[in-house]
Amino acid sequence: MSASDERACVGFACAVPIRADRFDCMRYNMLFPISSRHAGRAFSALFAAAALSAGPVSLARPAAAQSYDLIIRGGILVDGSGGQARADDVAVDGGRIAAVGDLGQSTADRVIDATGRHVFPGFIDTHSHAMPALLRDELRTARPLLAQGITTIFVNPDGGGTVDLADQRARIRDPGVGLNVGQFVGHGSVRRAVLGMQAREATSEELDRMRAVVLDGMSGGAFGLSSGLYYSPGSYAPTGEVIELAKVAAEFGGVYQSHIRDESDYSIGLLGAVDEVIEISRGSGITGVVTHIKALGPRVWGQSADVVRHIEAARAEGLAVYADQYPYEASGTSIVGALVPRWALAGDDGALYTRMQNPAERTRLVADMWENLDRRGGADRLMLQGGPHGGRTLQDVADDGGTDAVETALALLVEARDGGGGTGLTSFNMNDEDIERFMTQPWMMTSSDGSLWVPGEGHPHPRGFGAFPRRIRKYVLEEGITTLEQAIHAMTALPARLYGIEGRGVLEPGAFADILVVDLDGFRDTATYEDPHGLAEGVEYALVNGTLAIDAGRFTDALAGEALVKAR
Repeated sequence: MSASDERACVGFACAVPIRADRFDCMRYNMLFPISSRHAGRAFSALFAAAALSAGPVSLARPAAAQSYDLIIRGGILVDGSGGQARADDVAVDGGRIAAVGDLGQSTADRVIDATGRHVFPGFIDTHSHAMPALLRDELRTARPLLAQGITTIFVNPDGGGTVDLADQRARIRDPGVGLNVGQFVGHGSVRRAVLGMQAREATSEELDRMRAVVLDGMSGGAFGLSSGLYYSPGSYAPTGEVIELAKVAAEFGGVYQSHIRDESDYSIGLLGAVDEVIEISRGSGITGVVTHIKALGPRVWGQSADVVRHIEAARAEGLAVYADQYPYEASGTSIVGALVPRWALAGDDGALYTRMQNPAERTRLVADMWENLDRRGGADRLMLQGGPHGGRTLQDVADDGGTDAVETALALLVEARDGGGGTGLTSFNMNDEDIERFMTQPWMMTSSDGSLWVPGEGHPHPRGFGAFPRRIRKYVLEEGITTLEQAIHAMTALPARLYGIEGRGVLEPGAFADILVVDLDGFRDTATYEDPHGLAEGVEYALVNGTLAIDAGRFTDALAGEALVKAR
């Protein structure tokens, strides 16, 4: 933008001082076209946008009276930027934020009195397993997520999900979902589509086929490539394969998000796995994200300090490396994920059960499972999520059956294969020191890693119902680990900027109206490990694309979410 362009903008926006690097006349003019029914309101929106360019402060004087769809008056704004909270009004028109500041005598079809309440951008969950449930009619409204303040999620994490993203988008759009959904291309799913479960390097022809699948997904609007190098078949891929596929995603401005190869000392170790993300970022030019970062198990407790040093060194080198985290001391996985070695899963479907019947292979399998159980801290730290034993520890079930923990785990796997049980686990494996050290880093985002469940269907990890309010209640309001402004930034503007979600994560004119009005004193998670289905409390109003999804504390069940497509 030239100096003359800047002067032209200033003249058009009532001579409010603005900076050229913070304001784009054409952008805001396009958002409020003169030919639209909002033409009479464009002037005040431009005025507010210009004022915001000087920093997170209110308008210097009340805006000229205008009429909007909705005004949120008198709230305490935490706008997502990381700047200080402030008292201001927010106007919404046509699904977008039209103005922020002292709106004076402006009127609206609906006015929300937010006096004494906090106003935030809608939260962005960078790692969600909610997609399969969202496609069920009874869960499309996403109540447990909206109750947390989540208005946007990213799906197909850990290298999983479908490779047919176009079909997934179509199922999101018709008949709709309650919040916005961005997609990843899952590396493990891509590899499985081409190589199955073969534990070997891809041939050049197979690598080309995988590139084509990633290219198709990114061309259709995916936001990046996810991997689960800890899980099979992703674990069978060498680093070079991932670099080559990340190059494809990088061409579209995509991000590489990884459930790293090792969060403990299963294979290359926690530090080695973090360094692998750094190597992939360096080799492909992509932004790298260590997802749901943790130091898993007593053997690696305290290594968070070294992880932080490694990431800081990579960033000092000029690499874009970030992480996200859920605020719990327990992770969620499965008996297979936690205990079964990856060699036992290679091959055709059912290979694990065949190996269980081979005496020599079973002996090796059992020995490796005992080692993995020790990494997790023992069977009394593993709570079963589903089936008849949901909510009980693996040790409890073993004691009841008069067998040891590993034999019990193998029996549960067979039982689940035959349709008689569940194998999900809540694994208590982290300590507070590591959690807090990670949380305070400026490059740390917030995620849930959670799923949606119908009460009575299982005993899930509570993170799917409470991660975001827990981050604020426990670690901001009760323990003061970070400030409220830092926490909201990690949930909103930081992930929006990092993943390239245009017009979200901030409270500023022109942004999509994903907005929360929250009673901060009452904002809390109610889901516990014992009772994991409790809805979060304290969100009084939630807007998704300008439509009220929560209105005065009550769900509207509006399906106002969008299948987001990354701009090219």
